[in-house]
Amino acid sequence: MKNRRLLLEHVDVPGIDGIEVYVKHGGYASLEKALKKMSPEDVLEEVKKSGLRGRGGAGFPTGMKWSFLAKPEGVPRYLVCNADESEPGTFKDRYLMEKLPHLLIEGMILSSFALGANQSYIYIRGEFMYVLNILEKAIAEAYAKGYLGKNILGSGYDLDLVVTPGGGAYICGEETALLESLEGKRGNPRIKPPFPAVKGLWGCPTVVNNVESIAAVVPIVRDGGDAYAAIGIGRSTGTKLISACGNLARPGVYEIDLGLSVEEFIYGDDYCRGIANGKQLKACVPGGSSVPILPHFLVTKTATGEDRLMTYESLAEGGFSSGSMLGSGGFIIFDEDQCIVRNTWNFARFYAHESCGQCSPCREGTGWMEKVLSRIEHGQGHMHDIDLLADINKKIEGNTICPLGDAAAWPVAAAIHHFREEFEWHIKHPSEAQTRNYGLIQQPVVA
Repeated sequence: MKNRRLLLEHVDVPGIDGIEVYVKHGGYASLEKALKKMSPEDVLEEVKKSGLRGRGGAGFPTGMKWSFLAKPEGVPRYLVCNADESEPGTFKDRYLMEKLPHLLIEGMILSSFALGANQSYIYIRGEFMYVLNILEKAIAEAYAKGYLGKNILGSGYDLDLVVTPGGGAYICGEETALLESLEGKRGNPRIKPPFPAVKGLWGCPTVVNNVESIAAVVPIVRDGGDAYAAIGIGRSTGTKLISACGNLARPGVYEIDLGLSVEEFIYGDDYCRGIANGKQLKACVPGGSSVPILPHFLVTKTATGEDRLMTYESLAEGGFSSGSMLGSGGFIIFDEDQCIVRNTWNFARFYAHESCGQCSPCREGTGWMEKVLSRIEHGQGHMHDIDLLADINKKIEGNTICPLGDAAAWPVAAAIHHFREEFEWHIKHPSEAQTRNYGLIQQPVVA
């Protein structure tokens, strides 16, 4: 299956980040179609028909999420783009914003029009300041050409768009923590309900969508929702950007049709071309650091022997005992030389550092997991530490305001479930564990 491109079709065109070249290659045609021939309800209906699901990790149907937006009389509505891409192993949103800023801006205008929002925001990760500069330049170009501001293209529709940097906190990728930060407060997740669709930014109805989700609205409006839904399998429709990294011969950002087999994605000539340096596949984290790890025998096949597909359903088949999640598409491959204990400890360090501290199970539990895993990794572990980690996991999972607790617990639980013997080996052979060759992780390049 050759990878088609709906979002990255023109990514290699010189100067495509500028508005003149973008328009020359069909840019803003979807916007003109929407504003001149469609109503906001028509745009919403096409997004519903497309079957587009949130590309930030949750996979919730985008059109359904939009339809939940409250519309009280005389109260403003907001669209906020979540560009706080902070999931380890994920870099496709940064790439899209860096290379195709006008695609995101056009998607923001289309989505804002459908939602009846006249003020919209792009909340971008604080470390992406150079990308913020790219977006601000593109927004200025869009204002100058009449695609933003008052009476856009003579339609009577007004929209102002602002880019706001965050402070580099993982927790602000959670939509309510993002809204708190956008309001100038500490980025702590809110208790829900009320949900942002009813009471979001400054207490007004708000939709928060991922960068890729919003960009996908452009080809949906251009080609129609039915054409988009014809790509993929079942409820996994359209294309998906994948951040492929780790021990791959050809890591990078790929746009794939949902439904592509995992085996073809890893080994196919059009994709990652196998494991780097002729090594063997050991494990895979298919959706960013917060999803369960899969051992090699469950990466390309499900527990029932069926081909594993790059879809929300297939990757989740078998639950967390033999499946994982597509998540944000942060596809991390580990070869035979990689240490699962060290990797799990590394992820745990990240989540312990990034916990906002609001919920005690997460605040205390992530720190405990990091300390116990550090003990095992550095040759000071005991056999009972493995069961202690499992017990801590149970006390964190499902007991926090936001999903960060689950994101911290799932990788540890899955690593112990699938690689318990490796944890035991670390404890039984502490000196050998310290001198083990962990190999080198390939740096990603863009395909």
